[in-house]
Amino acid sequence: MAAPVQKEYEIVREGQEEVLKIDASKWPYSPSVEENPVVMSKVIEKLVEFPSSVRLILIQKRNYEYDYEQTQALIEIANIYKHMTKQKRILALKTTDVSSESFRNKALSLQYLIFTLLKADPLGTYVEARRLARETRIYLAKEKDQNQLVEEQDFLTKLEYIARVLGKTNLIKLFEDQLGGYVVGSRELYKQFFKPNITPIFLFTKISTKIPEQSKQLDSYSLRNTDVFIYKIKEDVKNYYRLIPPELKLTEDQYEILNVARKVLSEHKPKDEEFLDPQRLRRTFYNIGRDLLIDLLNNKNIEMPLEAINELAKILVRYTIGFGAIELLLQDQKIQDIVVNSPIGQTPIFIVHEDFSDCVTNIIPSSEDAESWATKFRLLSGRPLDQANPILDTELSIPGARSRVAVISEPLSRLGLAYSFRRHRDNPWTLPLFMKNKMINSLGSALISFLFDNSRSVLFAGSRSSGKTSILGASLFEIMKKYRILVIEDTEEINTEAMRKIGYNIQSMKVRSALSHSSTEVPADEGIRTALRLGDSAIIVGEIRSTECLSLYEAMRIGAAANVVAGTIHGDSPYGVFDRVVNDLKVPRTSFKATDIIIISNPVKSPDGLHKFRRVLSITEVRKHWEKDPLKEKGFVDLMKYNPKTDQLEPTDDLINGDSEVLKSIASNTKEWSSDWNALWENILLRAKINQALVDTSLSLNLPKVLEAEFIVRSNDAFHKIIEQVKEETESLDNEKIYSLWADWLKRETK
Repeated sequence: MAAPVQKEYEIVREGQEEVLKIDASKWPYSPSVEENPVVMSKVIEKLVEFPSSVRLILIQKRNYEYDYEQTQALIEIANIYKHMTKQKRILALKTTDVSSESFRNKALSLQYLIFTLLKADPLGTYVEARRLARETRIYLAKEKDQNQLVEEQDFLTKLEYIARVLGKTNLIKLFEDQLGGYVVGSRELYKQFFKPNITPIFLFTKISTKIPEQSKQLDSYSLRNTDVFIYKIKEDVKNYYRLIPPELKLTEDQYEILNVARKVLSEHKPKDEEFLDPQRLRRTFYNIGRDLLIDLLNNKNIEMPLEAINELAKILVRYTIGFGAIELLLQDQKIQDIVVNSPIGQTPIFIVHEDFSDCVTNIIPSSEDAESWATKFRLLSGRPLDQANPILDTELSIPGARSRVAVISEPLSRLGLAYSFRRHRDNPWTLPLFMKNKMINSLGSALISFLFDNSRSVLFAGSRSSGKTSILGASLFEIMKKYRILVIEDTEEINTEAMRKIGYNIQSMKVRSALSHSSTEVPADEGIRTALRLGDSAIIVGEIRSTECLSLYEAMRIGAAANVVAGTIHGDSPYGVFDRVVNDLKVPRTSFKATDIIIISNPVKSPDGLHKFRRVLSITEVRKHWEKDPLKEKGFVDLMKYNPKTDQLEPTDDLINGDSEVLKSIASNTKEWSSDWNALWENILLRAKINQALVDTSLSLNLPKVLEAEFIVRSNDAFHKIIEQVKEETESLDNEKIYSLWADWLKRETK
């Protein structure tokens, strides 16, 4: 049976748009509209058939993609070509002698302009029509023969019509001022306008290499073999994030070998169960891919450095079992959020950048990408994604990056799949790192450290992207390593693996998402109740959304004054948290009093509205002596409050004067503080001084590691040991001596 003949062209639908793809693999020349008049002719002929195409892709070793503006310019010419070849009157010249040489020459000139030159060189057609018209006018001014005048006048009318119709096209308007002296057949002007985006065939994602017009470069940096450029575009409030990955920089040999290897490797379909261990799956595919590349290189007698082979193997993995260009974005540590909106294929990816806030990127994923990602996320999470379950919350872990992922599909998203990626920092956040970024100051970090060190019940609240989960994770490093920690999350955001490597006694528990109907996962409330039966432990709940709130407050009441119980919740103020917990999630008012502290963080906008900065806005204690409304009955007491004028989290008079029931409760259980508020306050100030010293040392010595989790934990361990040492030696808490010994430790550790 004969193999099916591959179509030379096809129309691919992306959402509501039509993309014309032309297979140029058998063409004996490069598929360049701008350089080759034969290619332009072929493209015009196809666009006559498909005038609704919004983009054009020519495929020959690579994809040559012409964007909407370029494609529409070609469609304008195609429509004119179709119109003129169908209009007999345009080709029918008036004459009294059809056999005359003059008539034949004019008829041939019109046929050449319309049937041949118009498709291959519309600029030349316009110039030539105007030149012939100019010569005809001169001839008419001299000619006296009436019969000849009729023929010449009709010829002039048709030439003027051709020039007039072409003159209305965007292509002619763009270059009209540059057509003086234009030589028919020249391609230089076409090269100025037609600039295809050239990408590998295996790259379904569209990555534009163009630099945006009327833009100014703000920054550039490299991520291994990937280059990043940030531009400010005139009259656009969003910046432009331009990413140039290694797959766009391949040599011909590298590209040829990679394309063959990809075809071979794509035939190896991983089993569903292999996705249960994605890191092992990636290693397996990487090793198979590298061996395959080496074999192919040997067969073709091509020499290639091992480093280049390894890079090609990484690209293979990225575009087979991986997530393509999304992985490149996630590996940029400065990216915080990635958004892929529906309909996928029509809009670029948007990001939130650490330094440049909201940006539009040069990356447009395809519908093939979207479907492939959805399948992989189903397998990785073990959760459904279909019409009955149009929401999927999960996490993605790739080399160099971790991310929380939210996927929505029909019917919730009318136009199909859409994605949101929340990138987690490679290493966990710490309170001193937040100080460096000005989210919190030394006193605020010290107060949180003191509260966690003394087993309080804390809720971190804020809007989405407020940093509440990150600051919760940072606060966990203020718990001494000797205590056990249970972390309960529906989507893993707290970096328990990093904490485990540092030496923490930590157990993560994954529970059912509140938005999922999966029957195979344990509900969140049951997970929390189970945690209470797992022994003496600090209990951390990633995000409180539903019925698990009741169980959390059960944990707070049981663990009061014994272990830290903490979690995150959406809310923009202490009362907003109360309203959410009591009125929405139906926790009794009396149970809400088990909350000791509410910490609010939210983005703060700059006056121009173009920039956002995450800040801790308040640290508030919840008092116990109120009945119905904590706001009216002074159940909320701010210990620290953000001052927008100073851009600082400042202590309130209540904190300075020691009017805090939570801190008094801590003091009552500690011999050295039970009757001495100043001693407790000095301990908080000592922690603030230490945290500030860590930040100052990191900056002055250019030692970023000083602010990372491993060093912070070692610092906290040293701090507690020094306190024990000083107490044994002096039978008191001499803060000056404690700081002096700790400063000596820091000096030794940073030599």
